Amino acid sequence: MKINPKRYGLYLFRWQLSTPILAGVLFVLSDMDKFLSTVIANLIGGFIFFWIDQIIFTSDSLSIQWEVQDQSYCTDCGKQGRGYRIVKAKTYDRVNSVPEFRCEICSEKKTQELKEKGVI
Repeated sequence: MKINPKRYGLYLFRWQLSTPILAGVLFVLSDMDKFLSTVIANLIGGFIFFWIDQIIFTSDSLSIQWEVQDQSYCTDCGKQGRGYRIVKAKTYDRVNSVPEFRCEICSEKKTQELKEKGVI
């Protein structure tokens, strides 16, 4: 299984956000049995964070994988400098193809073309 660093980072950030919420619930329920209050706090956390996790793990905008190269020539305009390419997106897969890097301006144009076609 390949881990998407953006999704994983957002998930870890979201995980940290759950800490104060669950701690607050445990504080409010501090007079109850510790096991029962922990179960209740986790159920409340599940009701809240299920929806956030679903967005994190199914969002198309997080599924685009980019490759950046510090020194390359733009495939479209020939400009030398930092190059960008989309490696994989929704129905776009260039993992095993010859890389075509583009400068920032040409990369934005190509990205817009692919969005209009519904590929990414």
